[in-house]
Amino acid sequence: MAVYFDHRVEAPDSSGAAVLISWHSSVCVLAVGSVNASTGGCVDLYLQQGEHIELCHVERGFSPSLLQWHPTKALLAVGWETGETMLLSHPSGEHTPLPNNTHTACITVLEWSSNGNRLVTGDQAGVMAVWRVDARGKLQGSPLIKHDYSNPLTCCIFRPPPPAEDVAMLARAAVSGDESALDMFNWKKSNKGGFALGSQEGLAFYISTADGSVYSVDEQVRSVPLLSVESAVQKMWYSKRRAVLAVVTDSLLLSHFSLGPEGIAQEISKVKLSGRGGQHADIVWTENGLLITASGEQHIRLWDVELDDHYALTLDESLGFEKGELLNCVSFCTSKLLAAGTSRGRVALWHMVTVSDQKGDTKIHWKLQTPAEVEGNVSQLQWGSSSHLLAVCSSSCVVILSEHVMCSHYSQQMAAVQLTPTQLSLANFNTNTHITFHTDTHIRAVQVTKDMVTVWNGKYITVYEPSGQTLHSTGSFQCESPALAVHEENIYTVEPNRVQIRTPQGTVKQLLVFSEAEGNPTLLSVCGSYLAVGTDTCHVRVFDLTCREAKAMGVMKNLSELIPDLGALRSVKCNASGNQLSILITQVKKKKDKKLYLNLRTRCEVELAGRCPVSQFWDENESRLFVCETVPVNSDLHSSSQSQIEKDVLVVTFFVTQEHGLLLQDSQPKPATLLSLLALDTPYYYYICKVPSSPQMVVRRALRDFVGLESCEKQTRDAMLNFSFYLTIGDMDEAFKAIKLIKSEAVWENMARMCVKSHRLDVARVCLGNMGNARAARALRDAEKEPEVEAQVAVLATQLGMLEDAERLYKSCGRFDLLNKFYQAAGQWQQAVETAETHDRIPLRTTYYSYAKHLEAMGDKNLALVYFEKSDTHRFEVPRMLMEDNLSLEIYINKMKDEDLYKWWGHYLESQSDMEAALHYYDLARDYLSQVRVHCYLGNIQKASEIANETGNRAASYHVARQYEGQDEISQSVHFYTRAQAYNNAIRLCKENNLDEQLMNLALLSNPEDMMDTAMYYEEKGTHMDRAVMLYHKAGHVSKALELAFATEQFGALQLIAEDLNENSDPALLARCSDFFIKHAQYQKAVELLVAAKKYHEALQLCLDQSLTITEDLAESLTVPKDSSHLSEAGRKELLEKIADCCMRQGNYHLATKKYTQAGNKIKAMRALLKSGDTEKIVFFAGVSRQKEIYVMAANYLQSLDWRNDAEIMKNIIGFYTKGRAIDLLAGFYEACAEVEIDDYQNYEKAYGALTEACKCLTKAKGRSGDEADSKLLILTQRFGLVKRFIQARRMHEEDPVEAVRVCESLLEEKDLNPAVRVGDVYGFLVEHYCHHGNFQQAWTKIEELRSTRPNINLSLYVSQTSLEALQNAAGVRLVYRETNTHVAEDDEEVEEDENINH
Repeated sequence: MAVYFDHRVEAPDSSGAAVLISWHSSVCVLAVGSVNASTGGCVDLYLQQGEHIELCHVERGFSPSLLQWHPTKALLAVGWETGETMLLSHPSGEHTPLPNNTHTACITVLEWSSNGNRLVTGDQAGVMAVWRVDARGKLQGSPLIKHDYSNPLTCCIFRPPPPAEDVAMLARAAVSGDESALDMFNWKKSNKGGFALGSQEGLAFYISTADGSVYSVDEQVRSVPLLSVESAVQKMWYSKRRAVLAVVTDSLLLSHFSLGPEGIAQEISKVKLSGRGGQHADIVWTENGLLITASGEQHIRLWDVELDDHYALTLDESLGFEKGELLNCVSFCTSKLLAAGTSRGRVALWHMVTVSDQKGDTKIHWKLQTPAEVEGNVSQLQWGSSSHLLAVCSSSCVVILSEHVMCSHYSQQMAAVQLTPTQLSLANFNTNTHITFHTDTHIRAVQVTKDMVTVWNGKYITVYEPSGQTLHSTGSFQCESPALAVHEENIYTVEPNRVQIRTPQGTVKQLLVFSEAEGNPTLLSVCGSYLAVGTDTCHVRVFDLTCREAKAMGVMKNLSELIPDLGALRSVKCNASGNQLSILITQVKKKKDKKLYLNLRTRCEVELAGRCPVSQFWDENESRLFVCETVPVNSDLHSSSQSQIEKDVLVVTFFVTQEHGLLLQDSQPKPATLLSLLALDTPYYYYICKVPSSPQMVVRRALRDFVGLESCEKQTRDAMLNFSFYLTIGDMDEAFKAIKLIKSEAVWENMARMCVKSHRLDVARVCLGNMGNARAARALRDAEKEPEVEAQVAVLATQLGMLEDAERLYKSCGRFDLLNKFYQAAGQWQQAVETAETHDRIPLRTTYYSYAKHLEAMGDKNLALVYFEKSDTHRFEVPRMLMEDNLSLEIYINKMKDEDLYKWWGHYLESQSDMEAALHYYDLARDYLSQVRVHCYLGNIQKASEIANETGNRAASYHVARQYEGQDEISQSVHFYTRAQAYNNAIRLCKENNLDEQLMNLALLSNPEDMMDTAMYYEEKGTHMDRAVMLYHKAGHVSKALELAFATEQFGALQLIAEDLNENSDPALLARCSDFFIKHAQYQKAVELLVAAKKYHEALQLCLDQSLTITEDLAESLTVPKDSSHLSEAGRKELLEKIADCCMRQGNYHLATKKYTQAGNKIKAMRALLKSGDTEKIVFFAGVSRQKEIYVMAANYLQSLDWRNDAEIMKNIIGFYTKGRAIDLLAGFYEACAEVEIDDYQNYEKAYGALTEACKCLTKAKGRSGDEADSKLLILTQRFGLVKRFIQARRMHEEDPVEAVRVCESLLEEKDLNPAVRVGDVYGFLVEHYCHHGNFQQAWTKIEELRSTRPNINLSLYVSQTSLEALQNAAGVRLVYRETNTHVAEDDEEVEEDENINH
């Protein structure tokens, strides 16, 4: 909170009433224009505390009309009502008039360009002049242009320059070392070849006239019309971002114009603003597009041009404003403060706060502060270069308001709070007295002790002592110390590099000296008997004040070495023992650090869970207790004079010790009615009030642990603190030891409350036991079944009357069901309903019902109706509630149009013998039974019959049927019994009245019991036996139906009955039926019945005898399940094999395979499968059977296929022979493979590999087959050797052809060569060799030998075409041979070879 010191300007005696004020934008100089009715007008300059600058005084015999400061220089442009214009310099007081002939009418326009190089002047006659001003602030001769618009000029604004490179800014950046800026100056390095020298200020401007015209003047001072509005322009504003010009007329008409690059203006929007227009309206534009107007009303209006939103701000009488107070003028500063002057001499201040919601949307809130008061009617306001200075021009004086942080201090049960610049509120809590004290000077600092009040006004320190209900001064001395502290009889002040310890009279008793490196002391704080000092170089030191002289403790700490980015110290405090130090800092960029720094010996940084500390205090007597005010880190923090959002401020209390560090003791939101925390002095927090609701400005609130124990003695207070401390660190033994001697029930209750905060239920049980609160102990024990600890603690809080804590705990653990019950028990029904609707909808209707019952008990029946309806219990509860008010009840029922309510009301009217009305409501309720019942009662049975027939209502039809039966109208009675589906009654009447034709249909519609009864009726009568059989069958008595069918020889009925027979039927009955079907040649049905009768062999034999095809379904029905009691396992397998044999005879091999497999005979199953020729299933069956014989059978079958061209078949053959251990068969297969490779492909290498595998197989089979295997192995080994020799000959031909020829010649001499190696292949190799070496004669010889051995051989199969042609050409002999592409064996007699040799 802040107060405003008012400095009245020291105006000369000759000056009159002030009419104009103007602050310089960067220098704290205020220009004031005043008018004296006798002497004329004058302009004076003043400093920030109102000191008059005598040299800067200008008088004229006429009034000043406008004041406008140069944007950077201390140069004031002054316009007078006669047209005279001059420039006044500060502080020299030199003034330079503009040429006299420029303006002859009152000056209405004075506007500087952004850098002050040009000045625009305009008068009421419509003359506009543009002047050039040099860098020294001197005019450059005559005006650049002088233009006459013929209408009074009203407003002028300069257009901001377009984006361009600012040479001055680039130069400053280059000097500071910015390489990119240096490159911009060096065109050789710049990619752009230098930079464009744009204009450093906007020289184009817009000027308006009283007829609503706006003109555009460009940089060459050429004026062109731009736009026109309906009346005189009062204010203009240009949005650089949107390139939009906004114009406000004196009739408060706001227009927006879009400005194109060619200077064409296009109207975007036009709106009439609320409020009174005219010259007296004060209009302010802010940089973010906010339009603020004050027009002498009880509120000011704001329009957000960007968002197209508008609202109004009003005054609050609770803050000191009067009813009917009018707002005349406004002023807005960049630090988001809005000031408004009132007609009663007050200045209203609003602080603008931007708040973001959870969705990220921002909203602006305006916080009204306590007003500052001046004399007279405020006519003009203006903020100074500093946001702490505000000039106020009223009807009686000009006052400069200087913002100052409100002083406050607490010590030794004494509290002082500054109310106004010269007023203090003092409170002595020891004596419970309050004093409001006025001083003669402004108060800038205050310090109190129990015997002394020290006040500093910036220049003097004055010491006061209490004397009854007032204070009297005991001493005063000059001192300009920026920091002040008091301890006992000593006053501590600072000056460069030292702290002075003074007496109350100002005598310096001791100096605490600091070195140059340690800096100048700027912060002083006393706690107990210790003084903490902070310097401007971020050094801190603690001094012990217990002795006659202050002594330094420890060594000086340089925090700059410990804390990175440290800018300055914000607050330095020590505890009551001097062994703990807490520090708040500001970072380098003047940003408040969110950390708290503790401990003098070892630095400890503490982050407060996303919150930033703003103030801190140590308990004056308890050295472990520390408290600080915190706000969220992302809060919009400003100076202490600006309001913060109270709901975000938390007061956090800690225990601080060397052993355990920082321990959270409690946290609670700052009460909304209080401004800020002042001090901590157990058992109270001390707060400063926003508005004094009590006689004093300081109120105290008990700590959480001392609620109800505020007046306890010191022993109890210490015990409670120790208990809280040990409870915080979890040392329960020490905690109970600290309070074991306490007998007070209030103390135990308070400790139980502490357990709610700490969630220590074990301690709470002890506390409740010592309190003797059996009810709470029982409730806490019952709450142990709840899984959430918070829910259990909430029960404890409820029992202790801590309802807000209980509510918070239920919400935190998400137990909204318990929260709902809590609200109901507390009578907070709206919260209970809201909780059920939003969080816990399961008991929603129950909540509505309970609330309705509560409202009924409270007599609010109208609202109770609503909640009975919501709970869906209104059909019973509302008639009960309104039973005594029949008229209201009837109105309610007719309004609701609910069938149940109509029915209830009909019953009520019927009970009152109002049958006609009852029938009406029964009709509305569609209660047909009641309608029929009433009509029958009235004797109108015909109408009742119509209703029953039309609606088909069963109950109504039954009632009518009973009525007709009572009147012996049997046919009508049977009809309505049938419509009522009361078939047993209809059947009864038919039997009693011999209505046999209707009886059959009714029996079929009825239940089995009625069918049986009707069948027995037909059987007894001996007529319609077919109907009896059918009814027995439908009723489920098949045996009875069959007996009756056989007895009466009803073969058609027997056929239908047999279709429903199954395995659950009587076997004898099934056999009897099957014989019947065999006799009538229906063998398929007979088989099915035999199977159902478990006579499987007879059924199978019947299939064989009658050549019935066994389908898969029939085969499955003939298959007896395992563990069946009807057949043994052997019998079951025998039956399965018979079924399979039958399937084999019928050619159903797959089904036969399945049955053989089920019988366990896999060999027969495989044979059946082989007959099917299904290779895929054969391979699969062999793989899953895992029997040697089956493997061999499968392999033998696969050899019958085209295994030569299907590698998968060959792989399966080898695999099956291997798995079947048929090694000899596998060897034979490998031999066959070798023969195929030789005969078909002449691939002796692969044949060699196959023979190798065959040898391996025969070697393994040697011991099994005896001599036969040995002979086979011998033959195979000989073949293997011959093939190997031929392969070696072919391989060595490249390196040793002679040896290769010799090997082949030796092979030809072998008598058993042909089975292993074809003779033609050997001769062909030799022929190829001789032809290749040109020995055609020898080649011819080998051909002759081959032909002699094999006369019909086809040479083209063994000798290449190229070699044969070469041999033919060399020998001169033509060989006639047949070419063939078919690979044939050389001993294939079916192939005829025809060769003729012609010589």
